[in-house]
Amino acid sequence: MWLLPVFSGLCGIAIRVFYRFEVQGPSPPRSGPLLLVANHPNSLVDPALVTAAANRPVRFLAKAPLFTHPLVGWLVRGSGAIPVYRRSDDPTLTSRNQEMFAAAFAALSEGAAIGIFPEGLSHSHPSLADLRTGSARIALGFATRSAEPLEVVPTGLVLRDKGRFRSDALVVHGEPVEWADLESRGEEDVEAVQELTRRLGEALQEVTINLESWEDQPLVEGAQSIWAAEVEPDGDEEDRLARIQVSASILRHVRRDPDPQSLALAREVTTHCRRLQRLGMEPGDLGARVDLRSALRWTANRVVWLGPPATLLALSGFLLYLIPYHVTGLLTRASKPPATQRSTYQILIGALIYTLWIVLVAVGVGTWLGFGWGALTFVLLPAIGIVGLWIRERWRGYWDDMRRFFLIRSRFDLVRQLQERQRDLAVKLDRLAQGWKGDA
Repeated sequence: MWLLPVFSGLCGIAIRVFYRFEVQGPSPPRSGPLLLVANHPNSLVDPALVTAAANRPVRFLAKAPLFTHPLVGWLVRGSGAIPVYRRSDDPTLTSRNQEMFAAAFAALSEGAAIGIFPEGLSHSHPSLADLRTGSARIALGFATRSAEPLEVVPTGLVLRDKGRFRSDALVVHGEPVEWADLESRGEEDVEAVQELTRRLGEALQEVTINLESWEDQPLVEGAQSIWAAEVEPDGDEEDRLARIQVSASILRHVRRDPDPQSLALAREVTTHCRRLQRLGMEPGDLGARVDLRSALRWTANRVVWLGPPATLLALSGFLLYLIPYHVTGLLTRASKPPATQRSTYQILIGALIYTLWIVLVAVGVGTWLGFGWGALTFVLLPAIGIVGLWIRERWRGYWDDMRRFFLIRSRFDLVRQLQERQRDLAVKLDRLAQGWKGDA
């Protein structure tokens, strides 16, 4: 477990570089026994996301074949993972799962945090898979062996486009699951195990997005964007998740009990969002202020990031890492990973290639100018890369703002029609949501 003490920090760096990362919900306890129960959409990146959000060392249950995997075996072993012997991997080894439970109980007794993915496998389905009972058995087994309280925290991983560099990654911590009434019943009590597993499933439903099919995602996200722009413009990311969950629930309800008005509204939302997409806009863009005073204020607030120092940092970061960026992409594509493992390969290969590149450049500078300059290069290169990336992302946002400004100014009548249409859709959506909540 040589890697475990620094694993949280390394995960935080890797995740924040690859994704635009955000954490919502109450923070889990920083010490004491803890069971983090999460959904599993993204292979070996999921433990990194959970660890980065927990902000403490976390030991994970991992399938036994990973411990001897040529690419990630060292990482799994070094991070203190506990092997799980699945029937689908080798049915002759399932009896060794008693060792897994014993190791989990021992770790929790030492005040460790255990991470587990009760779906049992990583997948790209639009909703949670059926949960397996291992997490409930660990919690109940520990409770009968220790007087120390164990918090069981549902952890939702919500990824906008999990295989794309700098896409959104949200980790949502729910409230600890209530299970005090089951603690004394033990892991051999089938009814207690099933009941706790059911509660865990409900808790995970509350911190994840569950769709019937991926084709529903544009409609659900479009509805929440209209809702957010017109009804709750000051809502945060947590409100966004709640709105998406409500929209997905309403859509499932409408599909099971078809209502002509609701189906017509779904078509109207889809048509409206497609019109905006053709213009390169989103629902929230229609309310943007485009008067001269707002434009001057916008320019004054951003001019520092368009000046020579910022430009130098942005271009330096781009040029310095152009080679490792493309090498990482080439090696990832050549590896032909499954869809659920693409970001895992990207992060692991990228970590190796970028580290080697930084060392190579630092050694080159040190050989040319001396050890001191080489050491300084080794320290500054990562900072230049991260700051340059941050500035370039701001530039892309500024470009989108400017394009939207001139589009709204030049096509004012069309935008006004779209605004009126969107307000009407927002009223209908809000009425539908309120009615659905009343019936639920």
